[in-house]
Amino acid sequence: MDLAIEGNAALVTASSSGLGKASAKALAREGANVVINGRDEDRLDDALDEIEAVASGEVVAQPGDLTNPDDIETLVETTVDEFGTIDHLVTSAGGPPSGAFLDTDDDDWEDAYELLVMSVVRLAREAQPYLSEGDGGTIVTITSSSVKEAIDSLVLSNSVRMGVIGLEKTLSKEFAPEVRANAVLPGSHETSRIENLVNAALERGEYDTYEEGLDEWAQNPLERVGDPMELGNTVAFLSSPKSGYVNGAALPIDGGSTQSNL
Repeated sequence: MDLAIEGNAALVTASSSGLGKASAKALAREGANVVINGRDEDRLDDALDEIEAVASGEVVAQPGDLTNPDDIETLVETTVDEFGTIDHLVTSAGGPPSGAFLDTDDDDWEDAYELLVMSVVRLAREAQPYLSEGDGGTIVTITSSSVKEAIDSLVLSNSVRMGVIGLEKTLSKEFAPEVRANAVLPGSHETSRIENLVNAALERGEYDTYEEGLDEWAQNPLERVGDPMELGNTVAFLSSPKSGYVNGAALPIDGGSTQSNL
């Protein structure tokens, strides 16, 4: 399917690895010009090479910390300087640390809010004038299935990410009709984070093989973890006119693992 986004300009944050990188790769493969972002410049350079290998559009790497307002401003400015505008904003961020409620202090809460919520607030505010220039601007926020069903020992993700969903729903009304805003709620995908956790468990002797360890993350009706590109392809679809009547949605991409009806 031709998603009809060739030549569009996209900014994808936290895209040097994981689901952000998969989203940037899917957009670039469809012909969008993409700015990718990450804090680790070496890893960002590696991601640039990987995405350019499949891209039919231009890809630019811009390092930056999503908790730094100046870096967010620079990200938006770089995208506009390179490509003239921003048609698509995809917000991703690393997950906050795990932990139970009584093991989480005020600094942990404030850091999680800055990373997960305020980064999206600032990005949306800075990008809105450009997204609204035409009638096909999009925002896709990558959050977590934890907003549908709380996950044990992830109190920060369970709680703070809900604010991103409330923001996304609000933007879907306030920025419409020029801009659509949607969220994707990933479950377990075979990202470097899960790979590292499984390999660490292997070293501790908890599993005999990597595949056995990976199966522990595949607690869903499809009996497997997701390929990051499956999420990336969905993000590209939600950024395209092919999904033109989808607005204000929060779409689980988790193999059916969440138990909630809505």
